[in-house]
Amino acid sequence: MNNFFLSEIENLNNLESGNFFVMAGPCVVESEKIAFETAEKILEITEKLKIPFIYKSSFRKANRQKLDSFTGIGDEKALRILRTLAEIYEIPVVTDIHNQEEACLTSQYVDIIQIPAFLCRQTELLVAAARTGRVINIKKGQFIAPESMRFAAQKIVDSGNKKVMLTERGTMFGYEDIVIDYRGIIEMQKTGFPVILDITHSLQIPNQSTGISGGRPEMIETIARAGIAVGVDGIFVETHPDPAEAKSDGSNMLKLDLLENLLSRLVQIRQTILKFETKK
Repeated sequence: MNNFFLSEIENLNNLESGNFFVMAGPCVVESEKIAFETAEKILEITEKLKIPFIYKSSFRKANRQKLDSFTGIGDEKALRILRTLAEIYEIPVVTDIHNQEEACLTSQYVDIIQIPAFLCRQTELLVAAARTGRVINIKKGQFIAPESMRFAAQKIVDSGNKKVMLTERGTMFGYEDIVIDYRGIIEMQKTGFPVILDITHSLQIPNQSTGISGGRPEMIETIARAGIAVGVDGIFVETHPDPAEAKSDGSNMLKLDLLENLLSRLVQIRQTILKFETKK
């Protein structure tokens, strides 16, 4: 497609800059204005820091706690916004799918298809996604051990598609807490596929009495720093110009104007680690 590493997914660990890559954007496509405003700002930041950038946004939110929660502006309208954005800014885009029919639909618009955490064991969904030929990003279920993700990845490979990425988004203990076990990043990297750390969904506080998930955005940098120190290949972060007004997951998104400082510090950590490893 339209980014240098999409055809060479196995080289994500060997970028010339030595940097991680970032998958970032609002939780869901709310409007063309917010999508373009966010993409333009993230691209400006990532080009300055030499970080490969993938724009992410759900075309529709199918997994909502309440029937009246916002789900989207219309499937094809949202997908057209993603495709237009990708072509104008020459960046790859990713969105998630929820059933087999959506695999075929979204593959006409996006570069990367994402499998949501709750659906990572759905064989028919994985096979349908694989057969599109797109890069497939599988998010680890909160209920699955990191080493078991090799089976999800193998379903994609056995369906004729070796372009796989895996995303860690935490493990759930009890009803309201998600914990990152950083050993899981190393375990999933043993598959040979790039591993991404979701630094916003891993701070969700689900199952609130209001029916709306909470979050701890003040911990985003802590989670991210640890992930970069461990050696994760990419960072997944949901960001929005005004999280308080966001129509989905605003409570754990990073405010857009805080993104540059965060990524700058993460780049410094990565560069320090690379210098140390070079001297060994």
